[in-house]
Amino acid sequence: MTSAEESLAPHGPAPGDRGRAWYRGDCHVHSTASSGGELSPRQLAADARAAGLDFLAVTEHNTAGTHGAWAAHTAEGPLVVLGQEATTRTGHWLALGIPPGHVVDWEYGVRDGVIGRHLDEVHRAGGLCVAAHPHAPYPSGTFMYPFEGFDLVEVWNGPWRSDVPWQADNEAALAEWGRGPAADLRRGRWRPAIGSSDTHLPGQLALPHTVVLADGLRTGALLAALRAGRSWIAGSTGTGLSLTAAAGHRTAGIGDRLATGGATVTVRAEVRGVPSGVLSLHTERGRAHTVPLPGSGTGTVEWETGAADAGFVRAEVRASDGGMAALSNPIVLSA
Repeated sequence: MTSAEESLAPHGPAPGDRGRAWYRGDCHVHSTASSGGELSPRQLAADARAAGLDFLAVTEHNTAGTHGAWAAHTAEGPLVVLGQEATTRTGHWLALGIPPGHVVDWEYGVRDGVIGRHLDEVHRAGGLCVAAHPHAPYPSGTFMYPFEGFDLVEVWNGPWRSDVPWQADNEAALAEWGRGPAADLRRGRWRPAIGSSDTHLPGQLALPHTVVLADGLRTGALLAALRAGRSWIAGSTGTGLSLTAAAGHRTAGIGDRLATGGATVTVRAEVRGVPSGVLSLHTERGRAHTVPLPGSGTGTVEWETGAADAGFVRAEVRASDGGMAALSNPIVLSA
C-alpha cells in the first residue's frame, strides 16, 4: 500500500463493498469549509446515502480542514476519499487520495512553471491529479495548463447546461478531451474522463457522478480503476450504461484494450433511464453510429467495425432535449 492508502484504509470491509463491481461516486464535493458551500459533512454523507452513492471525494478549496470530520458520519457509508481542490490563478485541479491533513499549494499560475512539481507531490503520495472544469467562465476557472502530467480530465461538471453565469462549458470540455485519445494512443496512453457535481448547495450531489468498475470499495481500488479509465459518467443515479466490444472469442469493456487479431469487432451498448434519448458511438473519426432510444428509455444497440477503421470506441447518450445523460471512456482497439 502507498502511504495514502494505508492512512485511508477502513477497519474491515467498507459498507457496501461488493468486491469487483460497479461503484457510483461523486469525485468533486464541497462542504461549508469551502467558499459558497452550504452543506456540512454530516448532511453530505446523509445525502450521498439517500442518492445511492457508494463513495465521495471531499475536495475543499485549498484546505484539509474537514479531513477528520467524516468518520463520525460514514459508519454506514459512503466511503470517503480525501482530497483537495487547488484553485490556482490559471485553473483549478483536484488532488484525490491524499493523506489526511495534506494540503497542496495553490498560489501560482501557469507562467510560474511549477505545476509539475505539485503534481509529482500528489503522485508520490499515491493520489491522482484531475484537471477540473477546464472551461469554467470566471477568473481563474479557465484551465491554462497542459493536460500532460494530469491523470484525469473532468469533462462534465455540474448540470450539462445551465443559465447560471459561472457554469462550466461542458460541451467545450468534452470536445477538447474527445480529441485526446486519438493522439494519446500513438504514445500508448490516453487520459480518462470523469464527471462530478462540484456540489456546494443542496440538491446538487450526484448530478453528475462517475460509475467505476473497481476491485472493491477501497480508496486504492477506486483510484486504480479511475486511472485505468474503467468508468463512465451518469447524469443521474437512474441512468444505466454498459459498453463492450468483442472480436472472435475476445471481449473487452470500458477502459480495456481489445486485440482484434484482424477480426470484425461487434460493439454492444445497453442503456436504461433515458426516455426518447439518442445513443451515439464515437471513434477517432467522430460520431460513427447513432441510434434513437425508445420512449421507455431502455435499449440495446450493436454495431460492427474493425481496428483498421477505429482505434477506439466510446459511447455518448443524449437526453431528448439534447443534454448529456451518460458518456463512457473508450475501449481501445488494436489489430
